Amino acid sequence: MTARYAIYYAPPAGSALEQTAARWLGRAVDGTPQDQPELAGLTTDETRALTEAPRFYGFHATLKAPFALADGTDEDGLLKAVAVLMADQPAFALPPLAVTRLGGFLALIPVQPSAPLQAFAGRCVTELDPFRCPETPEQQAKRRAKGLTPAEDAHLSRWGYPYVLETFRFHMTLTGPLAALANGQGDRIAALTQDLTALFAPCGLDALRLTEVALYRQPDRSQPFTLWRRMPAGG
Repeated sequence: MTARYAIYYAPPAGSALEQTAARWLGRAVDGTPQDQPELAGLTTDETRALTEAPRFYGFHATLKAPFALADGTDEDGLLKAVAVLMADQPAFALPPLAVTRLGGFLALIPVQPSAPLQAFAGRCVTELDPFRCPETPEQQAKRRAKGLTPAEDAHLSRWGYPYVLETFRFHMTLTGPLAALANGQGDRIAALTQDLTALFAPCGLDALRLTEVALYRQPDRSQPFTLWRRMPAGG
């Protein structure tokens, strides 16, 4: 069994955003199950199915996508490297977030670009890359089968993930694919968007800051990611 690691932005511990997201997804960052709210007329089973994918990865925005450790590296080395990266990284304000459809799912997405956010995400990708075990050709082929632009394909080859650097888009995933709600029933997607907007409205989405990163760990690919460490910004 091979563990994987990911570098995420996650809400501060105990924050309204962390607690609200845990209820919506059905589990806390440590894996503790949570009762999910009833929104947009969805049944309990529909809500459970709709949140299955983001629940598996934990509520977050990806800064460096999940990776196994490269040969010759270990957890202690990874932690030290993240500490070095964060030591000269100033905290910064995030743009306001809004519930938005991104491709086939809903997520909390910035309403405007952020140069500090793009630059920091790029640092996470490039400076921590020596710890990433390259994906196998089969794993890369699986990503390519979904369709990539030339830039995304080049990033997949170099960095192991298509959506980095100029193709990076900060997002905190709220649902899996919306196809189950979209078959002639677009009003259900609109209703869910409206209800999620109301659910997250008290969470201060216009006043968030990146003051730390969250390291998540997955014991093996069959098990969900859970919070492993938090590393504060120190610059």
